[in-house]
Amino acid sequence: MEQRDDIIEYSLYNHHSEEEGKKMRKKIWKVTLILSLVTLFEVICGLIFKQGDSFSWHAIKVIFIILTVVKAGYIVLSFMHLGDEKKAFKWIILLPYLIFIFYLIFVGLTEGAAVGMKM
Repeated sequence: MEQRDDIIEYSLYNHHSEEEGKKMRKKIWKVTLILSLVTLFEVICGLIFKQGDSFSWHAIKVIFIILTVVKAGYIVLSFMHLGDEKKAFKWIILLPYLIFIFYLIFVGLTEGAAVGMKM
């Protein structure tokens, strides 16, 4: 069988020192811990507060939405390497998505509230 010479094995060109590897692993553990703590907080709030028509349940829903958007932004900043960019560039990338997400939330809440209404 003939060996192809047009395939580049990129893993052979990644030369990271042990110090850089430790730094990268520390960052991954930090991100995992932060996302786990936020998720744990959401789960505990979901267990403590029962679903109903009270003000506290509506506040919890808003908190869940905000924490979900925060987690999504943190994932983008960490794993898509946007966190290493300049502040202005981060906002140029994230702001349209945040506006769109909040627009979808607004539409979902207003249309969802109008489902049971009689005209």
